[in-house]
Amino acid sequence: MELDDIRQAISSTDQQLLQLLAKRRELALKVAEAKLSQNKPIRDQKREQELLVSLITQGKALGIDAQYVTRIYHVIIEDSVLQQQAKVQGQLNGENGPSVRVAFLGGQGSYSYWATQKYFTRRAERIIELGCDSFNEIVQSVETGHADYALLPIENTSSGSINEVFDLLQHTRLSIVGELTHPIAHCLLGVAGAELSKVRQVCAHPQVIAQCSQYLLGLSNVKIDYCDSSSAAFTKVKALQDPTVIAIGGEEGGQLYGLQVLARDLANQKDNVSRFIVVARKPVAVAKAIPAKTTFIMYTGQQPGALVEALLVLKQHGISMAKLESRPIPGNPWEEMFYVDVFANLADYAMTRALEELNNITKFVKVLGCYPSEDIEPTQVSAS
Repeated sequence: MELDDIRQAISSTDQQLLQLLAKRRELALKVAEAKLSQNKPIRDQKREQELLVSLITQGKALGIDAQYVTRIYHVIIEDSVLQQQAKVQGQLNGENGPSVRVAFLGGQGSYSYWATQKYFTRRAERIIELGCDSFNEIVQSVETGHADYALLPIENTSSGSINEVFDLLQHTRLSIVGELTHPIAHCLLGVAGAELSKVRQVCAHPQVIAQCSQYLLGLSNVKIDYCDSSSAAFTKVKALQDPTVIAIGGEEGGQLYGLQVLARDLANQKDNVSRFIVVARKPVAVAKAIPAKTTFIMYTGQQPGALVEALLVLKQHGISMAKLESRPIPGNPWEEMFYVDVFANLADYAMTRALEELNNITKFVKVLGCYPSEDIEPTQVSAS
């Protein structure tokens, strides 16, 4: 076969693969409906394990190694689980309409923009994007009814918690209704003709600068220009058309602005992942078939052992904690409020009792939301 004929055959095969993946998605959604009618959990890891073993065996007979098969099907299974969860939640809460208005940080090409696409594509046919310049503006967009949802980054594996978002949650009337994690791959991006050795100014969001701090220390005589978002940094670099001025952001986002990659993998940690939360004016109920998280804040006071006593309540009710974050209380020097994420459904008796007991032993407890957990741990199979 000639090279062009081979490439045409590959393209044809790729089209068939896409059609099969789409068909698999449709079948997965039908599985969700069947599970819901039978009151079964969305995720069945025993079934997933049996599926992987079968596929690995079939792949081996076709000359495809086990690691390749496993890596591909981990992605397919994760997508299947998240699609099913979104469908079940949409039916339970009357969501998944034709369009949805979402407020997020920056404009097209920002990390929040891509995270918004990732989360809401499963939930609406059309996303009306409302880019904002600050976290406060994002929250206000939902509080005033201009947006249905807001997407907020809350923590990152390299730079840690985003304190401004935690502080906003303390005062807003909005509820957390969802979460997602999104891999963040930072690149240096510039206009045509830009060279790394000639860079004199770097434009980026403060969180991005923090996540790439070690790399930036290696650049000499470079000015840091803090921007409201990665998309704002892209816009500035594109407008200046100065090869000595570059931006840090995602490669896909930079391409939207005609920027070229000068360097990749800038983050302090190899696995650089951000966690985002989704907030809305009304709380949601989480289906029993879906693993849930509940987030609440509490003020324990300053008496000795107060925090330990509060955490023991969770332990006594068999509730696992996912995160504990402290933030200062404005106007109360040296006093702190605690943000707690737990793996529990607000509708569960154990969670209800735990909150009642916490109300009795703390000075203040406020539930920020109960929402589906999107921590989809890959199903493992034994090496044998």
